[in-house]
Amino acid sequence: MFKNYLIVSVRNFWRNKTFSAINILGLSIGISAALVIFLIVYYEVSYDKGVLDGDRVYRVVMDMKFNGNDGHSAALPAPLGPAIQREVTGVEKVIPMFTFQGEGDAKVSVVNNNPLKPVIYKKQPNIVFTNAQYLQMRGYVWLAGSQQNALQKPFSTVLSGSKAKQYFPGVAFTNVVGKQITYNDELTTTVTGVVQDKTENSSVTADEFISLPTIAKTQLQNSFMMNVWDDWMAYSTLWIQLSKGTSVAATELQLKGLLNKYNKNANKDAANSMAFKLQPLSDVHFNGLYQGFQQRVAHRSTMYGLLAIAGFLLLLGCINFINLTTAQASRRAKEIGIRKTMGSSKNQLVLQFLSETLLVTIMATILSIVLTPLLLQLFKDFTPPGLRVSMLYTMGVGVFLVSLVMLVSFLSGLYPALVLSGYKPVLALKNQAYTSTGQTRTAWVRKTLTVSQFIIAQFFVIATVIVSKQINYSLTADMGFRKDAVLNFNTPWNPRDTLSKVKVAALLNKLKAMPGVQLASQGFLAPATEGAAFGSIKYFDGQKDIKVDVQVRWGDENYLKLYAVKLLAGRTIIPSDSIKECLINEEYAREMGFVKPLDALNRQIEWGKDKYTITGIMRDFHEHSTHGLIDPIVFKYGTGNMIHIALQPQAGEWKNTISSIEKAYTSIYPGEDFSYAFYDDTIAKFYSEEQNTAKLLSWSTGLTILISCLGLLGLVIYTTETRVKEIGIRKILGASVTHIVSILSRDFIVLVILAFAIAAPVAWWAAHKWLEGFAYKTSVSWWVFAVSGFGMVAVAIITLSIQTIKAAVANPVKAIKAE
Repeated sequence: MFKNYLIVSVRNFWRNKTFSAINILGLSIGISAALVIFLIVYYEVSYDKGVLDGDRVYRVVMDMKFNGNDGHSAALPAPLGPAIQREVTGVEKVIPMFTFQGEGDAKVSVVNNNPLKPVIYKKQPNIVFTNAQYLQMRGYVWLAGSQQNALQKPFSTVLSGSKAKQYFPGVAFTNVVGKQITYNDELTTTVTGVVQDKTENSSVTADEFISLPTIAKTQLQNSFMMNVWDDWMAYSTLWIQLSKGTSVAATELQLKGLLNKYNKNANKDAANSMAFKLQPLSDVHFNGLYQGFQQRVAHRSTMYGLLAIAGFLLLLGCINFINLTTAQASRRAKEIGIRKTMGSSKNQLVLQFLSETLLVTIMATILSIVLTPLLLQLFKDFTPPGLRVSMLYTMGVGVFLVSLVMLVSFLSGLYPALVLSGYKPVLALKNQAYTSTGQTRTAWVRKTLTVSQFIIAQFFVIATVIVSKQINYSLTADMGFRKDAVLNFNTPWNPRDTLSKVKVAALLNKLKAMPGVQLASQGFLAPATEGAAFGSIKYFDGQKDIKVDVQVRWGDENYLKLYAVKLLAGRTIIPSDSIKECLINEEYAREMGFVKPLDALNRQIEWGKDKYTITGIMRDFHEHSTHGLIDPIVFKYGTGNMIHIALQPQAGEWKNTISSIEKAYTSIYPGEDFSYAFYDDTIAKFYSEEQNTAKLLSWSTGLTILISCLGLLGLVIYTTETRVKEIGIRKILGASVTHIVSILSRDFIVLVILAFAIAAPVAWWAAHKWLEGFAYKTSVSWWVFAVSGFGMVAVAIITLSIQTIKAAVANPVKAIKAE
């Protein structure tokens, strides 16, 4: 029986090659999207699964309020870990983790064959200071060394197998133990163990572990602020594992007691407060609220959006299949009548038609599997960095594909199977199975499904235009400073080292002498940056202290001129370390209580132990992306590790100038890598997520339009074939080609217009909700909907004309003779 089903399915497939190809292409697009998105989601949900007793592991985080503004942090005061170990009950493991400051990497020096010439490894990532409890929690397998003594003593290091091979190539792991490693030319440690690399995905990426007691024996004690409770750095995080039976609420209550004990100003009023919270391990990878230093976060909303796109594309493919299959129902009426006359039951016929659907779905799935590696390469900007094509051949993906094939076959094939198997044999043999009632019912189903397809397509078109419009608005908006023809780079800067200052001064002199350089400045962060530098500053208005957390910037005398920051009143700062004066922006003046910002001139503010006189008012500029409101900003004179360069506008592509800058840099910092960035590219990265969303929407829009138009093409092919005699008679009676094309296209165009009428208000609502995430945003213009609607109608007309014009110009004599 099943063999017969297969033979009939293949014959039917071959007899209707055009419709079969449309069905396979439509389904393969949906299945390919579902497969790629499943791989992404499958990869993301695999994070942190390899932790022993992971349901009892938590990251300690902070919720804060500063002047009524909410704040969240994965970074913590460094003394918290030891305090929990001493004073909090119900905690089985306490695991502080620190990384090197700056970018979190380190210069590593290893002595191999020649003691006088160590091997240098620059910018080595994934190095952490921690204790042996971390290795126990992750369940590391030891390849060499003693687990009992690991990371117990100062100046000891445990390496992963890959790191041991990198630093000591050709040396057995047992012989690596005892070797010495120097970090940043100032911290020398001894290797006490080697562990096997972890292959599972983790929120903590570390493969080089330095013992925690090392910090107390070095200047890192001060750098990491190991005894400071009222300040913290991004490089400090803390993990704990609760004992069995210990509740989160009870532990958080004890942490509240610790905070009040050691930081008495932490909760001084309702507008300024702090609280330690426990974040479950399962939430760490998906919660951007507490995104840690260099931690990659997968947003659940993004994954839900991807799943929705996959669902829509699959739905469109299924709708195509249902529409085309039911449209061709009359062609198989006699076959069904004969089968029923010969004794086939309705269930057997349903099974027959479902098997035909299964064959088409399997062929579409095979095509999808072939296309997936290409799609992963094409969409590499959207996929997680660790996602590999090899995941395609795992058991989990195999189970997913089998389930997907069965589901798609059922959803696509059930309704057509029920329609076809429901024909009465007598009427079927007389070619009257497709009665007017049945035809009307199935026609309405097809129309409803076609409208559904174009609703989805119209929604994607409008969404794509809105997202692109907002990105263009953000990238071209006046940020309040110059961003074009500016490049930035960092120097190996040490503010306590006189030689470091001399080197930077020498570099600046070389840069200023270059004909391609308009201005050069030394300072801190650029005006707008993804990072943040806050300072708590007080102003006494005669009655009370107004304390505000402000963004701080500093630079030399050329900084503001280079970035063309406009001064509304007063004068700029004098280049002096001893004169305490500053500039503020309009927003900070308003926060100080001045209705007219210019009235803040010559007032004094208190910043730490010093008092600064306000000598000028800057025009407001964006210090972050247009997502957020402009913050209060203070600018003062100062030096720093970042060099800012404004290039001469007439210098073209500036290749020669950048080459000269690199030569000047390497002459002063030999052996250091030169890395620069154009500032407008840095600004563009603020909107990388939106740009990726726009690209993804563009692809999704293209695919939904393609699938919808394939379905439309299939339906119009069937319609013209069934109305071939009518077309011939109309032509003989004098109908023009234009008239016939309009008759054949009219009903379909009405469906597309109806789809637009339904999609437009939904897209308008969704656009407004999405734009709420921007403090400064574009408008949802009427022309967006007009262009989208007319564009979709135009695409539909072009698609329809492929077949309608062909049918309209055909020889009417042949059409009338056709059976």
